[in-house]
Amino acid sequence: MSCTVFLELLAREAPPVEFEAPLVEARASGAAPEVLAELERAKLAALRVRALLERRARREAELSALFDTAGDLAGLRDVGAVLEAIVRRARRLLQADISYMTLHDPDHGDTYMRVTDGSVSAAFRALRLPMGAGLGGLVAQTGTPYASPDYFADERFRHRDHIDLAVREEALVAILGVPMRLGTQIIGVLFAANRSARPFAQEEVTLLASLAAHAAIALDNARLLEETRTALAELGAANQLVQARSVAVERAAQAHDRMTGLVVRGGGVEDVAAVVTDILGGALIVLDADGRRLAAVGTVGDLDEAGVAGAAAASRGLGRSVRSGDLWVTSIASGAEILGTLVLRTPEEVSAMDQRILERAALVTALLLLFRRTAAAAEGRVRGELLDDLLTGRAVHSDALHERARLLGVDLHAPHVLVVARHRAEDSSSSRRTAFWASSDAASRHGLVAARGEETVFLLPGLAPGPAAQRVAKELGASLGTPVTAGAAGPVQGPAAIAGAYHEARRCADALLALGRAGDGASSEELGFVGLLIGRDRDVGGFLESVLGPVLAYDRRRGTSLIQTLETYFGTGASLSRTAERLHIHVNTVTQRLDRIARLLGDDWQSPDRVLELQLALRLNRLGPLTNG
Repeated sequence: MSCTVFLELLAREAPPVEFEAPLVEARASGAAPEVLAELERAKLAALRVRALLERRARREAELSALFDTAGDLAGLRDVGAVLEAIVRRARRLLQADISYMTLHDPDHGDTYMRVTDGSVSAAFRALRLPMGAGLGGLVAQTGTPYASPDYFADERFRHRDHIDLAVREEALVAILGVPMRLGTQIIGVLFAANRSARPFAQEEVTLLASLAAHAAIALDNARLLEETRTALAELGAANQLVQARSVAVERAAQAHDRMTGLVVRGGGVEDVAAVVTDILGGALIVLDADGRRLAAVGTVGDLDEAGVAGAAAASRGLGRSVRSGDLWVTSIASGAEILGTLVLRTPEEVSAMDQRILERAALVTALLLLFRRTAAAAEGRVRGELLDDLLTGRAVHSDALHERARLLGVDLHAPHVLVVARHRAEDSSSSRRTAFWASSDAASRHGLVAARGEETVFLLPGLAPGPAAQRVAKELGASLGTPVTAGAAGPVQGPAAIAGAYHEARRCADALLALGRAGDGASSEELGFVGLLIGRDRDVGGFLESVLGPVLAYDRRRGTSLIQTLETYFGTGASLSRTAERLHIHVNTVTQRLDRIARLLGDDWQSPDRVLELQLALRLNRLGPLTNG
């Protein structure tokens, strides 16, 4: 029999038992001993070749698996998928019933099941191994591979009931575990196990150790990748923060430049508010120290005055902007003096940098208000000094006086009206507001103004004194929050007539107060018959003497009250009983007094013409000195 039969068996990868068939057939056919010996040698050589081929095939499979694992690591995207592939390849290459991996948990000081392949027990998949306990715990503790052909009969391991119970539930018998290393650190254990007793060859231990090394690299790569991703995320967040901060700084610089430009160009509070809303959005309102609106940009809507006042007080205490609902409130102050409040209404979140812009706007607004106040005070003093000279009649024909007026933009040759405003100065703050409003109003109209105690005098271009007085009373009263009574006279043309018009305007203001018309404004033309008598070219004294002279003289001589009785009599519609009731005297006494008046004034004193004259004279007599200046 030719030895080629063994080559055919090798070619078709026949199992080892079939290599005995040629010898059996030769013995059965009675082959010579030397033939049988030759066949035996050929068989042994063929089996050696077969074993070599098997080892090479297994080695090729192992190398292919390791190559695939290296490829997985090179394209690592999901560390869980790579670990599962390693465990699955370990099970296939070692022809094990199950393979699994445990990882070290530094927080608990033990190891836990990370990946399994071929497991059927839930308890086994949830198993945790203390360091040094069981085969896996021993490998994790010592960093040395361990293999047990029969785990439960192996006394090298410290058996634990919960571990043995899970192993029995999985029906494992033979177990091989190798450490997963990162440098000198053991991060886990890779296992291959069988449900029947079997020894593990050194080649299998080496193969599993190679796969464990790849698993450790996969975990380390995953850690590095996660750290890189975290670092990139942090870097991206930092970059966004830097960009946002850069934008905020640029916006703050832009706001600073624009507001500085406003100060240099002499801009106003409204311009500052426009800059703030242009940069921060929303709507802005500027309030003065008393909560009145100085300027507004955008639709602010109704404000909770108490809430704004509380937020402004908190802003002053903290020295920064304070939020109140959808409002951001910043106090405007100069040292201890409160000048006003900025109120920004915006639905957007206001960053800390944008709050600084609002606070800078408050500072610029304070500066503008102080500038405006100082300028108004300086100009007010100059205008006041010129008007004082005109009111006293000093040097009204002086060329220097006309030159002073020209420098202030005032043409003394044009028609002017005199307005005298009466008001009560409750404190220094109201006095400052009065001076500021009056100076600003006079300057804007090319007029003059002077303050004299609780009296503010205006010389304003125009031909209509009455409307001018009404406007001053209304607008100055609104600014102060208290009634302002204004009398007016004019028009006058030329400095010489100003002093006389001033006295007439004062009499008009006094008449308004005496007639109970506080808070109103009028000239003599709006005061009816009183105006006719307190105006220029009047003779009130002569009129009173001609109408009431005898009665006035009688009261002065006798100390009687005939004038009072006459006023009451006319005031009650010529009723004797009501006159007696108001004067708390008897009706007969009233009759006696009226008889005395009739003897003094004549029997026709109750005729319609005489009654009109008498009532007019009584009203002028009650006005007293107003009709005599």
